[in-house]
Amino acid sequence: MGKKEEEEALRIQEELTRKIRLPHRDEREMFGVVIALQGAAQVKILCEDGVERNCRIPGKMRKKTWMRARDIVIIQLWEIQPTKADVVWRYLGMQVENLKRRGFLRNLPV
Repeated sequence: MGKKEEEEALRIQEELTRKIRLPHRDEREMFGVVIALQGAAQVKILCEDGVERNCRIPGKMRKKTWMRARDIVIIQLWEIQPTKADVVWRYLGMQVENLKRRGFLRNLPV
């Protein structure tokens, strides 16, 4: 890899860690860890409040964002049924490390 490619990779990496989306607490969002994939766009997630919830991957994320066990995500609780939620964001590796360093993931077993 040349110097130009290394600089570009470093710039992209810095940009990913600088602009990290955080949960909007007033919109019922919180961090969670994917425990198990259940098929049919359903995942079981351990939320930061200690509750395991069945969550749905919405259609706009279904084919574009692939989930794996131990991924860190943001979920949005349903208004009517707070035992269920939608996955709204998935973090990448460098973003997770940055969140750990900044202390946002203290309540999760990561």
